[in-house]
Amino acid sequence: MGWFSGSSSKEDTSAPNRENRQKCWETRDAYFACLDGAGVVKAGEEGNACSKEKKLYEGNCAKSWIDYFNQRRIIAEAQKDRLARASEQAQSAKK
Repeated sequence: MGWFSGSSSKEDTSAPNRENRQKCWETRDAYFACLDGAGVVKAGEEGNACSKEKKLYEGNCAKSWIDYFNQRRIIAEAQKDRLARASEQAQSAKK
């Protein structure tokens, strides 16, 4: 599989094509939806709950992409919390 797999034999150094990227994004979205359903923010902490989706995600995305997407998920969740708190503070300041 090369670029998107974890195998080290004959790594493909070419950039992913549109089809590869789309498959990666689709499997990422399915995995993250499963994490959301399990109430998990940090990927890898779901136990066996999303093992099928995780395997597809890791098989269709480059490791560097997986690391980036997982970090972005944590950052986005933290940002949602901060925005919610700021909104609450703004509402209480208006009263």
